[in-house]
Amino acid sequence: MSAELRLFNSLTRAIEPFRPIHPGEARVYTCGPTVYNFQHIGNMRAYVFADTLGRVLSFNGYQLRHVINITDVGHLTSDADEGADKMEQAASKTGKSAWDIAKFYTDAYWRDIDRLNIRQPYQWSIATEYVPAMIEFAKSIEANCYQLPSGLYFDTSTVPDYGRLARSKTDEGEGRIETVEGKRHATDFAIWRTTPAGETRQMEWDSPWGRGAPGWHLECSVMSGALLGFPFDIHTGGIDHREIHHPNEIAQNQAHCHSADSGARIWMHNNFLIDRGGKMSKSAGEFLTLQALVDRGFHPLAYRLMCLQAHYRSELEFSFENLAAAFTRLKRMVMAGEKLPAAEPVEPTDNRIIAELAAFDESVSDDLNTAKGLTHFEAVLTTKGLDAAQRRSALERMDSVLGLGVLDRARADLRLRPKDAKIDEAEIEAALAQRKDARAAKDFAASDRLRDKLTARGVEVMDGDPLGWDWRLGVD
Repeated sequence: MSAELRLFNSLTRAIEPFRPIHPGEARVYTCGPTVYNFQHIGNMRAYVFADTLGRVLSFNGYQLRHVINITDVGHLTSDADEGADKMEQAASKTGKSAWDIAKFYTDAYWRDIDRLNIRQPYQWSIATEYVPAMIEFAKSIEANCYQLPSGLYFDTSTVPDYGRLARSKTDEGEGRIETVEGKRHATDFAIWRTTPAGETRQMEWDSPWGRGAPGWHLECSVMSGALLGFPFDIHTGGIDHREIHHPNEIAQNQAHCHSADSGARIWMHNNFLIDRGGKMSKSAGEFLTLQALVDRGFHPLAYRLMCLQAHYRSELEFSFENLAAAFTRLKRMVMAGEKLPAAEPVEPTDNRIIAELAAFDESVSDDLNTAKGLTHFEAVLTTKGLDAAQRRSALERMDSVLGLGVLDRARADLRLRPKDAKIDEAEIEAALAQRKDARAAKDFAASDRLRDKLTARGVEVMDGDPLGWDWRLGVD
């Protein structure tokens, strides 16, 4: 592909050409989940975004080295570096060990990754496997820290331009860091948390600063540096990380590298998925998971498409109406793909296909504009009179970025049975056949009775549906 790849750098608040540190290679680190609960669909937007970035890098010819971490220790109940450890708290509530909690929710997260057709990274990094390295890293920046009874704290005044990623200029920064007696500055944060006297954590280690556990921010600095080397190309995460977590990572990296280098050249953040009540969060106690969408009969790739329809830096409003619209669009794509004659892909020579490929390339290389890229994908998918083999070649290239697998599935693959469905498909089809006969005989009263019976059992009959889908299993 010939388009220059340009990406928005949160550090400079500007779109910049991508210039890899290592020629021909792209090194990317993504802040992964804290595995104390299921991931909500807002969390999963961050991984669709990171996967799309990786796919675009591959599309542009770079060898991708992508690391995603699993936080199984150290993350407190507030992103503002305060409260109880999320893993310890989940273990206390359930009566299970923190290690069992971590394994269960890591496996659940990996299932969601697979269902959203997110590619496996170069490496998963598990935080608890790097605690010895975290202790060594903390020793290397000890000159930038001071010790209190509660642990080792980083002095943010010891590094240049702290908080420039968040653009926070006041002493309080964004004002989110917990108040701890003896802290020198409001923005100072824990590198190591010492277990209070008389208490025992399930996850704790010996260190020069007492037995305890690492601070959440320390983990990503250690794992990204160990697996990608400083500096590396791109660091991704949700926009909430831009305010606290990533500025603290940068401060640690600066201290460790003895320079103003932030650790990554480019910092990228996806915006929030919001519902009508505001930003999605687990703090309210109720949140939507990918499984909840599946239970309502929506294919997971409908959610992936919903994410791709918006720019990653824009807020994306979630509603079941919006999800249903994305699902309909996905069905249309799959049905068009089913109609495409089988053919071995060949290098496109048709000028119309070449032009759409180039336009797609330009779109996704312009800071991952997948919303615009989708229109070029659909143009090739639906335009008649184009050579089938060339169309397949172009579509496969574009779908390597989109990750929808349109040519690899049939519309029947998208039909999922909602969890609370009260009728099976054979009964539905039999009733619809009777209804079709009644309508052909102009017995509309009988037709309406059959429709009402189906509705009472959770089946929505869609007369005249342009997609050719005669029914769907409705849910509340």
